[in-house]
Amino acid sequence: MQTYKLVAPAKINLYLEIIGDRPDGFHELAMILQSIDLADRLTLRANGTDRIQVLCSNTEVPSDQSNLAYRAAALMAGQFPERFQRFGGVEITLEKNIPIGAGLAGGSADAAAVIVGIDLLWNLGLTRIELQELAARLGSDIPFCIMGGTAIATGRGEQLAPLSSPEQLYAVLAKYQDLPVSTVWAYQTYRKQFQHTYAPDRETLLGRRKSVHSGELVAAITRHNSQKIGQLLHNDLEKVVLPAYPQVADLRQVMGELGTLGVMMSGSGSTVFALVDSQAEADRVRQQLRDRIPDPKLGIWTTRLISQGIQVLQ
Repeated sequence: MQTYKLVAPAKINLYLEIIGDRPDGFHELAMILQSIDLADRLTLRANGTDRIQVLCSNTEVPSDQSNLAYRAAALMAGQFPERFQRFGGVEITLEKNIPIGAGLAGGSADAAAVIVGIDLLWNLGLTRIELQELAARLGSDIPFCIMGGTAIATGRGEQLAPLSSPEQLYAVLAKYQDLPVSTVWAYQTYRKQFQHTYAPDRETLLGRRKSVHSGELVAAITRHNSQKIGQLLHNDLEKVVLPAYPQVADLRQVMGELGTLGVMMSGSGSTVFALVDSQAEADRVRQQLRDRIPDPKLGIWTTRLISQGIQVLQ
């Protein structure tokens, strides 16, 4: 039976601004998303049945419909019932390397890989735009995970404008393994505390969205100005997550004292990342962080910024 192996990179947020409320209940966002080479690996295989199976050695990863990878396969089966009947179900084997509940879009990346893999497995021949339109039905980050690289993301995160990737940069990621942060909680709490700052009308909202495209951080990324990129990192959700999670706040403070280009929390947390300009610098920061915080529950990863999303190995 045909088998495909895929790499599903994680993402970090270089910029996250909450602009206002949307009629669909989501937030209007302006973000700059960046792929990194910390990645899950998935193997998709036709299983000769009418079932979707998710297999993973990590017991924290669910194998039922609560798993985004499972839901991605179910979406494709519902969208293309004739191909589902012809080719049958799919077995998804997941090698989980991206930490869970970390603000790194690990679940979204897995779902993106499943959509790309089933397109190949069932010989659908979909364009990237068509794949991203399907992905947007499942989650706001999934269209970006398919495309990858560096992009301005607006709307609820699904409207993408690609940028030139600053591949010269590396990142050190740190997360307490037993400390997830709920994305839903983070956004709801932000709304409660800062709704007075939201765009009051559509015209203001569109103006704030456009300002990101012409902003200083986009210019720094375009010019590959590493120092400026580090200085301009921004995440509105830090305003609610850091006061509520002192461990994350302390981790951010310590990482900020290690002589990097810049430090910020990714997404809704609880991962904090530091940008540096070489692998050697990443190794230095990783060791110094471990020396400063020897807690075995603190996971630390070094990674590189990359210019691609889902990659097919076979």
